[in-house]
Amino acid sequence: MAQNIATAVSETAFSKQIPNTIAFANGKGGVGKTSLSANCGGLAAAGGWRVLILDLDPQGNLARDLGYDVADGQDLLNALITGTEPPLLKDVRPGLDVVPGGPTLADIQGLMFSRANRSHGDDDGEPETLGDLLFRSLSGIAANYDLILFDTPPGDVMILDAVLACCQGVVIPTRADEGSLDGLTRIAKRFKRARRVNPDLRLAGVVLFGIGSRSSRLEDAVRDSVYEIIGESAPVFDTYIRYLETAGFDLRRHGILAHELETQAAAAQKGRLKALRAGTKPEEDFLARNATGLAEDYEKLTMEIIGKLTEINQEVEAVS
Repeated sequence: MAQNIATAVSETAFSKQIPNTIAFANGKGGVGKTSLSANCGGLAAAGGWRVLILDLDPQGNLARDLGYDVADGQDLLNALITGTEPPLLKDVRPGLDVVPGGPTLADIQGLMFSRANRSHGDDDGEPETLGDLLFRSLSGIAANYDLILFDTPPGDVMILDAVLACCQGVVIPTRADEGSLDGLTRIAKRFKRARRVNPDLRLAGVVLFGIGSRSSRLEDAVRDSVYEIIGESAPVFDTYIRYLETAGFDLRRHGILAHELETQAAAAQKGRLKALRAGTKPEEDFLARNATGLAEDYEKLTMEIIGKLTEINQEVEAVS
């Protein structure tokens, strides 16, 4: 698959779209973008895919989900501004590389404005946009990966527009609250705007995140709201990510993914039983007693997203 990516990057350079790229985006924070990026990327890597995740959020919370040291984002900022290859954390999980974000990314708008002013009048063309630079930064390494995921910030429009300008598909996570749905409306507007420069951009679908396992009526209401906001052309994935507060706490506390918590929580349960039989105090490493359901949600959703990406690639091949 990596060879196909290299060819496609060359063929689609006019539109600056990098194939096999998915952005998780919403105009509101706290709707699951980072959790989805980490867990879907981790599962794809566990399945044998070569995966890259770019953390383009100044908060840099992907570090908490994957358990690596928090970065300041300066190296990534330098790479974006110059269009050079981004810094890589290799094999954060087997087959999974990461470009870490951090708070310095918040400076990018001012730096791009200054850069545009300096270049004004130097040539006959338009100054490069951040989308141009992001495309150039990734083009040299895209062939190394079967799947590239973007974790985008909710409030930085310049970074979001840059990602939408060169990615292939967008997944929009939303919770069942009005604020999240408002964020969905905002990202829908950015999506439509982005298609002016990236006409092949596809809306892969909407993910319902943090939905109670017994909230079928609420789930139906949210799906209706999503269709009302975006229209029938925006599919809602069949799989939703259930609300499991204890598991969510454990995941970021230990820097592990849902399928890893499933295994470790089961081992911890055996340890507690052994301690009880021995008459000793059991260790309480995890609040969640069972993360099987959550792990299954992420596994099913990852399969849906990969299936949708396959459909998008088939559409592209049919047109070309």
